[in-house]
Amino acid sequence: MEYVYPVRIYLDNAATTPVVPEVIDVIVRCLGEDFGNPSSAHRLGLVAAAWVKRARAQLVDALGDGQIVFTSGGTEANALAILGAARRGRDATVVVSAVEHPSVLGAAEKAGRVVSVPVGADGVVSAAAMADAVGPDTTVVALMLVQNELGTIQPVADVVRLVRAKNDRVHIHCDAVQAIGKIHVSANALGVDSLALSAHKLHGPKGVGALWLRKGVSVAPLWTGGGQEGGLRSGTENVPGIAGLGEAVARATASLDDDAARMAHLRDGLVAALVAATGARLNGGAAPRAPHIASLSLPGVPAEPLLHAIEERGVYVSAGSACHAKGAAKKQSHVLAAIGVPDTAGTIRVSLSRLTTSDDVDAAEHAIIGAMRDLAQLLP
Repeated sequence: MEYVYPVRIYLDNAATTPVVPEVIDVIVRCLGEDFGNPSSAHRLGLVAAAWVKRARAQLVDALGDGQIVFTSGGTEANALAILGAARRGRDATVVVSAVEHPSVLGAAEKAGRVVSVPVGADGVVSAAAMADAVGPDTTVVALMLVQNELGTIQPVADVVRLVRAKNDRVHIHCDAVQAIGKIHVSANALGVDSLALSAHKLHGPKGVGALWLRKGVSVAPLWTGGGQEGGLRSGTENVPGIAGLGEAVARATASLDDDAARMAHLRDGLVAALVAATGARLNGGAAPRAPHIASLSLPGVPAEPLLHAIEERGVYVSAGSACHAKGAAKKQSHVLAAIGVPDTAGTIRVSLSRLTTSDDVDAAEHAIIGAMRDLAQLLP
């Protein structure tokens, strides 16, 4: 009997997540009834300021004691940390892993000289290699916690320990955009100076994020103005977005253990089925990983036609990071190149969320296997 596919199954949650109703309710309240400018001294301003204060407290509860600077998203938070720390001196040198997010790599290039540290075939950088790359002129070290294409977890705390022993003046930044709400994150336990997050990766709105700064750490603002956010991010605060971010973080971290276990179970079952049926390779498979991401290279089928064939069956996945230009399926990402995946391999990224069901995963399994088989008959 022919399999009947659902209308739409969304498994591209590493790109963005649907906003949950509880977060929407908070956003609508701040767009409507509580619409004031948080810098205003009257009642409506004080109410708006209270929403910002509430969100700030929610992020501190989730991440640990520190300064919260609200931004337009993860990209700006990464830029503020890297460029803001690099501006403390001249001729900055930034040490990064070879699999950092494009926003980190772009900020590092703007800051000065970039030292890129290779990763192993599992997509994980050696903590010793990161520390070895640090010299007396190093200003910033940037290392993400969860790799956004592979889901692999990087040894951030080990890197911090080794780097501090070598050069304790270095600012150490962590892009934790794919980690919050998926694994336990304590910024203070990691030992980093700064940490970036974004709302739309954990069922919050797009266009808002935050930078966590360790107490006593200073960075230079990227621009000046009215002095909001402790002078580090001038401009009227996006109160609906900030309130939505706080609510999303609070909800994601409250149910993290149960959600992570269920996502990992569903992901592992899907990966096992695809490997058995298609000969797919799980990229970075030997490394510790977050529960929601799987990158699979499929033999003999280019990524772009495979993605379209899967979508025709009502299932949405991706070729990799959504932050690359459209058409990324035609060009191998720097992450896959860094771990030695042949550019002839068709690679897809399947990413789950806490809303993903077993029916969703069953549909994805049928869609991917069916698309592979159909394309194998059409391609030479």
